[in-house]
Amino acid sequence: MDATYHSILRAPDLVRAFDAEDKPIKLDSSGNGIWAGSGVEVRIDVHDGHASLLLRSPGTVTRIQVRWRGDFRAIKRYLGDHWERSYADMEWRGEVPGRTMPWYFMACDGHRTHGYGLRTSPKAFCFWNADCEGISLWADVRNGGLPVELGDRTLEVAEIVCRPGKEGESPFAATRAFCTQMCPHPRLPSAPVYGTNDWNYAYGNNSAELIAGVSALVAELSKNHENRPFSVIDEGWAEGPFNGHFGHGPWFGNPRFGDMGAFASRLRGMGVRPGIWFRPLTPLPDTPDSWRSKRDAQYLDPTIPEVHEHVASHMRRFVDWGYEMVKHDFTTFDILGKWGFEMGPSPTRGGWHFRDTSKTTAEIVTELYQTIRLSAGEAKLIGCNTVSHLATGFHEVQRIGDDTSGRSWNRNRRMGVNTLAFRAAQHRTFYEADPDIVAITQAIPWHLVEQWLRLVSESGSALFVAVDPSIIEPKHRVALERAFDIASRTQTVGEPLDWLDTDCPRQWKLLGKSTEFAWMGEDGAWPFGD
Repeated sequence: MDATYHSILRAPDLVRAFDAEDKPIKLDSSGNGIWAGSGVEVRIDVHDGHASLLLRSPGTVTRIQVRWRGDFRAIKRYLGDHWERSYADMEWRGEVPGRTMPWYFMACDGHRTHGYGLRTSPKAFCFWNADCEGISLWADVRNGGLPVELGDRTLEVAEIVCRPGKEGESPFAATRAFCTQMCPHPRLPSAPVYGTNDWNYAYGNNSAELIAGVSALVAELSKNHENRPFSVIDEGWAEGPFNGHFGHGPWFGNPRFGDMGAFASRLRGMGVRPGIWFRPLTPLPDTPDSWRSKRDAQYLDPTIPEVHEHVASHMRRFVDWGYEMVKHDFTTFDILGKWGFEMGPSPTRGGWHFRDTSKTTAEIVTELYQTIRLSAGEAKLIGCNTVSHLATGFHEVQRIGDDTSGRSWNRNRRMGVNTLAFRAAQHRTFYEADPDIVAITQAIPWHLVEQWLRLVSESGSALFVAVDPSIIEPKHRVALERAFDIASRTQTVGEPLDWLDTDCPRQWKLLGKSTEFAWMGEDGAWPFGD
């Protein structure tokens, strides 16, 4: 076994629990995998292939730290994941002891790449720290921002797994193999997902006629008759946006769309599969105050049974209308009040709780996904702003990064290329990975967009395009027809070849061949935001 690999399927060297004020709760080890004190019990059960982390608590614990000591000085680079989407901030880095690495991390010594993480569907928000003297697992077992009240229940916090790298195995292959180990039961579509989404050219100013026009173009250029493209109607179709309330219902077609069931039938008749966007946790004008979140009354509390039925009723109606895909959005922010890049080691602020205080936040998020899944029936789900490690098994497709753009090439390079490079290993191991939209608009030079279109289509990941119909030329049609043909068929997952050295990989292995892209354009990077 490589000396740089240290199995963590053993008794840890340190176990600590913390209260609501981040003060340690004294725990003593009994030597049989149990650490206990002040009514709190943390247990580590080592099995063949994984270790279970369990907690019993009277309602005082917010976090658990588990640490395994070891000599990691030979590790040269570490790669962590993200809480939900990534935000142009993923990269291999050297030792950063306080770096928050949600869910799992990879450790490369220059020859082999080892994996340390959790099986998907944990019951806590978990992250890792790694340094030259050991690694720590931190588990956030709060209910909102306060200790969870478990009563007599034992919480199965997480299942810990690890994997030694193999000689001659690339870091990407090792990461992909570890993702497969972490997720034994992904929910995958039977065929690759591709098509159109209007957001990156309409930005909410959409209409039935605009979407029908683009859908007709996409249908014409998609030659695969067995696997037809989707046309996903994004934000802007409901009554809320028409009245100036973006992100809100009522969830019926506004005057620019009319009968949404009739429009779904129209799209299907054009040769595309209809999809629709939905923000589940914003209130309607008649929503009772008792359904609202104690953290922020602008959003609904997903621990309230009536809220689950409210969400489920909308999902069932979309399916009854004939929509074959639902993109549900914003639930992480609406539940926790933070975007992934703001979370660091604490996914939400302290001092608040859900109406039901008996479950952890991770359990609450998972139960919401389960409600959405069950009410969607056979329709496919895209999770956007959804929690990566909790979404597996519920969503066929997962938005793996923040929004790309039809206005800023810099944002496509940062959000799109970075996201796909560092999370492509999750494609068809966790779910179908969606690196977001390829936008063909007047604002972005075609020679740059064409490269992004090629990368997404040839990488095997989900391909959605946003097309400004007023600028389409023969060159666009040729490129789109080729991209749809490739994206409609299962491909080997694209591999970034220079990702250990840059956060914007240029060199890729696509369709079995090495390819180099030029992402920077004439002006180079724009360092002032998007």
